[in-house]
Amino acid sequence: MRSFALVDQRNLEEMILPDPPDPGPGEVLVKLRQVGICGSDMHWYLDGAIGHTKAAYPQVLGHEPAGEIIAVGKNVHHRKVGDRVSIEPSITCGHCEYCLRGQHNHCIHCVFLGSAGTPGLFREYAVIPEHNADPVPDSLTWTQATLVEPVAVIVHVMELVQIAVGDTVAVMGAGPIGMLCASMAKLSGASRVFLCDKLPHRLALGAKMGVERCVPVDRMEEAVMDETRGRGVDLVLDAAAALQTINMGIRIARPGGTYMLIGIPTEEVLDLDMQTAMSKEILIRTLKRSNHKGIAATRLLAEKRVSDALVTHVLPFDQTPRGFELLADYSDGVGKVVIEVSR
Repeated sequence: MRSFALVDQRNLEEMILPDPPDPGPGEVLVKLRQVGICGSDMHWYLDGAIGHTKAAYPQVLGHEPAGEIIAVGKNVHHRKVGDRVSIEPSITCGHCEYCLRGQHNHCIHCVFLGSAGTPGLFREYAVIPEHNADPVPDSLTWTQATLVEPVAVIVHVMELVQIAVGDTVAVMGAGPIGMLCASMAKLSGASRVFLCDKLPHRLALGAKMGVERCVPVDRMEEAVMDETRGRGVDLVLDAAAALQTINMGIRIARPGGTYMLIGIPTEEVLDLDMQTAMSKEILIRTLKRSNHKGIAATRLLAEKRVSDALVTHVLPFDQTPRGFELLADYSDGVGKVVIEVSR
């Protein structure tokens, strides 16, 4: 089967992989239709690593897929051939200490599709456990279905932080995750959401997503402190994960507020302004993946409570390298890129 693999930094090549095996007990075979390009895919592509983990070339990326089940193994009871599904990319054991606590994202036996040593979904077919295939209603297009995984990440964010009606929220970075954070903050009752970025076209996309206060990053601190009369915001959601936004986020959080790091920093070691954080007794939180929240994410998309306006490009499979280049260069007004693997 066809795939695209990262063979070096900023170098994707088409590769032929072995045809998928027949699904085993409890497994389904999915024909991939479309797959979104995630920010973490871009870390592998640009940096050749995520944090301390180095890429393992050739590495097939991709973990925001939607597709159709074309075969099922024995003992599959809840999915059938022809079902439209999104794929939860964390394949977990279900019986370790963390799975039993409902913290699937910390499973000690987790296999994450698209990470080093585990093929991702920029390929034509994948065999996965039945419980990793979440149903997608006919009302969603394949492109909208690729948003299930990133929306699931934001659903998990909302499990970890509290937004009370009337709270103020600052979102650092207007990439796809930042725009989804801003949308979810509004859904959760925030009275005012600030969204910043260095790129004007991303701020324009944020406005299309319904964010009222879209601000250039170099004016964000002034805008927040001015409009909150020096108080700061109740919650900072940092999807950019640049040192500039991290320390600014700490500065603009109110005393007793919360700063949450969602994006993945490029640096392995960060020079954080902990003195300011401690002086205001800020709660600092971090995030790891989505914790299997695909069904809730699908419901939000199906009810049109989350816009798909962030998707700006849907490219055919043979243009997968171009999709990564667009995102790397921030060109052509790019927001989110989705790859059409098959029709």
